[in-house]
Amino acid sequence: MRKAGAWLLVAALLTVFLIQPSGSGGQVQAASLSQIERDIAAANKQIKEAERTAANAAKDAKSAESQKQNLTVKKADLQNEILSLMKEIDRVAVEKQKTQEQVDAKEAELLQAGAALDAVQERIVKREALLESRMRVMYTDGFVSYMDVLFSSNSFGDFLDRFDAIQTILDSDRETLAAHKKDKETAEQQKALIEQQYADIQALFQELELQQVELVKKESEKEVLIASYNANLQQLDETLHQLEEISEEQEKLLMALAAKRSKLVAEKNRIQNPYSGGKLGMPIKQGYRVTSNFGTRVHPISGKKHTHTGIDFGAPSGTPIYAAEGGRVIISQVWSTYGNCIVIDHGNGLWTLYAHIRNGGLLVDEGDTVKKGDKIAEVGSTGNSTGPHLHFEVRKNEVPVNPGGYLK
Repeated sequence: MRKAGAWLLVAALLTVFLIQPSGSGGQVQAASLSQIERDIAAANKQIKEAERTAANAAKDAKSAESQKQNLTVKKADLQNEILSLMKEIDRVAVEKQKTQEQVDAKEAELLQAGAALDAVQERIVKREALLESRMRVMYTDGFVSYMDVLFSSNSFGDFLDRFDAIQTILDSDRETLAAHKKDKETAEQQKALIEQQYADIQALFQELELQQVELVKKESEKEVLIASYNANLQQLDETLHQLEEISEEQEKLLMALAAKRSKLVAEKNRIQNPYSGGKLGMPIKQGYRVTSNFGTRVHPISGKKHTHTGIDFGAPSGTPIYAAEGGRVIISQVWSTYGNCIVIDHGNGLWTLYAHIRNGGLLVDEGDTVKKGDKIAEVGSTGNSTGPHLHFEVRKNEVPVNPGGYLK
């Protein structure tokens, strides 16, 4: 819509030029002074509208650039988070591998414990059979059988031998009962311990699996978010490109409107200030260096190639700026991406432009007549600027030309 409005204003401007009658010297001839004043008022209205459109585009561009920077920072943060997540996933995978090895080792230990338990169980079965046999003998014959064994001795020595044998049998039975009880308790404790350890390791492995699944899920979500950021960044780049085109169109439109107003003011005041040719004076006389020449370059802000329409002189803020030639001031105000700007009409289609003037540094007003070498402004860094400097342009019939051919 802004592009359409800009072209409509250009069309209206061309229409105004076409219906203006021409006279000698190429000056605009107005039907009457009142008509010229009405045309000047209309031109001023169109300039304000163009300035409003340019200001809105600049505001939108600033907002889009801020959003782009915020998204870029968020994207970088997300990428760092993803790297951290990937490291965490790798760590969990290593822990899972170690835990799996522990599970395998514990399973092998359980198999060994099972084999040992089987051996213990065999001993228990044999001891139970022995004890059962002993109990049957005792139940059948009773304690009397032991007494018979003792009293059927042939001598006292035989008695003692038989007594010791019976004592040994009784001690063996007691030891068998104690060993049987201990083996059962040890086997059960060993089995319970290994089963508990196995359960703990299995639980740890399952917990690590859940952690890995959750981490992978988070990584996937952040990848989706980064894809969304990339789409938004692409859209913002397109928006900034469109706004840049709007700004360029508005600059062309403002220059055309300024030309129209200048011709109308010249007609109204009937001022003749012809430029007879020759060299222009330097717009800045001390403490400067050329930081960018006329021609194609990479824009220091957008980073894209474009045509630099003037010469940049780097100088401290507040450095005096001088009129390169005598003429009439047709612009002295904030002017689109130029920031605070002055344009002087020297006649015969020759203009000079002085941009990025500091706030409070505009020392002449629109309509003022200046002489060559007059101090008209002070260096600043307003508008699209990365530091204090003077952007100086020479325009021939509103088209930027290389100032190098005009400067001494």
